Amino acid sequence: MDYRKILQSPEYSFLSTEPRLGDNVLFLVMGGSHAYGTNTPTSDIDVRGCAMQSASDLIGLSSFEQFQHGGTDTVIYAFNKFVHLACNCNPNIIEMLGCLPEHYLKMTPIGEQIIANRKLFLSKRAIHSFGGYATQQLRRLENALARDHYPAEDKERHIMGSCNNAMQTFPCRYKTFSPEQIRLYLNDDPCDVKIMADVSMSKMPLREFIGIMNELTEVAKNYDKLNHRNSKKDDDHLNKHAMHLVRLYLEAIDIFEKGDIITNRKDDLPLLRKIRAGEFQKADHSYRPEFFEIVSDLEKRFNYAVETSDLPKSPDMKAVEEFVFAVNKEVVMNATQLEHS
Repeated sequence: MDYRKILQSPEYSFLSTEPRLGDNVLFLVMGGSHAYGTNTPTSDIDVRGCAMQSASDLIGLSSFEQFQHGGTDTVIYAFNKFVHLACNCNPNIIEMLGCLPEHYLKMTPIGEQIIANRKLFLSKRAIHSFGGYATQQLRRLENALARDHYPAEDKERHIMGSCNNAMQTFPCRYKTFSPEQIRLYLNDDPCDVKIMADVSMSKMPLREFIGIMNELTEVAKNYDKLNHRNSKKDDDHLNKHAMHLVRLYLEAIDIFEKGDIITNRKDDLPLLRKIRAGEFQKADHSYRPEFFEIVSDLEKRFNYAVETSDLPKSPDMKAVEEFVFAVNKEVVMNATQLEHS
């Protein structure tokens, strides 16, 4: 399939008519299932990209961070924001740098430089970005299954376990948090089992406290969202979550083992497609033990890859800054020359 023909459609005319886009676009690439190779005939078309800011954005009063077009599910990030997110190993950004050549719909010399420098952005920050995304998908899947098949007390225990798992990651991201500050337990009323919390915090920055509470709230909200899972549509959503859980682990393992970004999972497609098709689900909508064994093995591989990886703790920000400075300097200098010509 010639993906570049997609942009010839009238619905993508905004790419040339929008002032922020046009010649400012550095590269465009297929996103989502088409990038992963898991697409089906009914899969949506997602276009992602990066665009250069104007000189006014860089040294004037205007600003530009990203452009979104809901009708075509297109998202294009401003160069500086793109780099900032890439330095944090944001999966949605990092994946744009490791696609197959035929998935790039537009490419400029600066776009080529960004792709060529993709390893500059890789670091052990991916532990929390990719690992966190994978953990979130696993919680959504486990919570849905627990909602359908466990007694009330077991369901509460399951949610409490998910919250405790989430809190294990807090000390790495919230510097003033320690595990003993929040204790979760079940009340002793057998007729109305609830999760209770003892919270003891002092001199905690407000934003860290809000972040912690928001994360725990999100665990419970995700559980409640996946209620009444009896339709085929709901099963499709769960199978999609299950597939993305495995895909995220596989991508993260490659980042730590190979030090590179491999977005298209052509070697893993048989497994991913089986998961997406529901071949690991049982008649009662729960999942076969083999699926969770696969996830457990991937988790172990991921942890080992992290321990043995040569990736730095953080990106070389001096090298990143030099690259960003060179690109932005060219934009400003060109604008100055035009002004005086």
